[in-house]
Amino acid sequence: MTMRKWLLPEYIEDILPAEACRIEALRRSMLDLFEVHGYQLVLPPLLEYVESLLTGTGHDLDLKTFKLVDQLSGRMLGVRADITPQVARIDAHLMNREGVNRLCYAGSVLHTLPGGLNRTREPLQIGAEIYGHSGIESDLEVQRLMLDALHLAGIAKLQLDIGHVAVFRALVRRAQLEPEAEAELFRAVQAKDVPALAKRVRKLDRGLRDALLALPELAGGIEVLAQAKQRLPEYTGIRQALAQLREIAASLQDAGTQICFDLGELRGYHYHSGVVFAVYAEGWSNALALGGRYDEVGKAFGRARPATGFSMDLREIVGAAPAGEARGAMLAPHLPQDAALQRRIATLRKAGEIVIVDLPGHEKSRGELGCDRCLQRINGQWKVVKWQKT
Repeated sequence: MTMRKWLLPEYIEDILPAEACRIEALRRSMLDLFEVHGYQLVLPPLLEYVESLLTGTGHDLDLKTFKLVDQLSGRMLGVRADITPQVARIDAHLMNREGVNRLCYAGSVLHTLPGGLNRTREPLQIGAEIYGHSGIESDLEVQRLMLDALHLAGIAKLQLDIGHVAVFRALVRRAQLEPEAEAELFRAVQAKDVPALAKRVRKLDRGLRDALLALPELAGGIEVLAQAKQRLPEYTGIRQALAQLREIAASLQDAGTQICFDLGELRGYHYHSGVVFAVYAEGWSNALALGGRYDEVGKAFGRARPATGFSMDLREIVGAAPAGEARGAMLAPHLPQDAALQRRIATLRKAGEIVIVDLPGHEKSRGELGCDRCLQRINGQWKVVKWQKT
């Protein structure tokens, strides 16, 4: 059987003009938004040595990363599956700032497997990060920026889900579990598999057992934080985590977004170190944006820099956003010697209008150009008029 040469790999696809235009317009708008908030753009490479790409991320990115051998050095390279570790490396080793550093990025990443049903293996990742600040203020800043970016895309009804991995960490640290037992416990809590969780905690003392069994149930509105205070032990890490979540709830009351808490949410447990969050939109099953605090990544690069940030896939955002109206274009006759026409075309293009020159010999296919207006000479002047398609 002959393979069709134009077929692409599974979960890899071309982006055609209409969608590509929307994605690019949104990318520009979001980067402009980040810039006016003080975030500087960086462009990390698509390839790096695997050790650098996976440093500080635990096992979370390893299976997602395509690997190949460098023909120059013989070392193993990786195609980035997430830009965030690269930006952390840039902050730690290339910029060398002592104070707060705000960075943003946009580019393709590649995954060995799709992240879910009907999801691409080549997301167009965009995000923003703050380095050098360990307080809740920077978490709040990136959360607000993330919500503003989604509102910029025209997505109105959002839900912000917030968790805190320090709660689970405080409990397993007190339990003094072996790494394998901790991993099994983590999987049960993350999956909200209560029967499996009950089996894993049965040998622990009653206080720890009850606290860990409570985590999958501690999900909902602001009332969850009060329930957590009653049902979880008064460990320092847990007390501080709940205080941070209460501060976030109070600070984002005016954000126009529904806020939910989930203390059993452990996404990126081997990567994140504090608050974790995800944003969902009404009628859209996948998370539109993911983020959290990941102070430990800076340590892995040799500089103990606290960090927090978020990322999103522009393809997902465009899919969830309202379509909007298609942009029209103007058709201009092919008269390169007409100086007045050329000046008129240049003026229109400078003003942001799309002007397409009608190349000779293709009169029958003009309808494919997407024009709704044209330039006509009227009383010696080139005027924009409605195009009567024939």
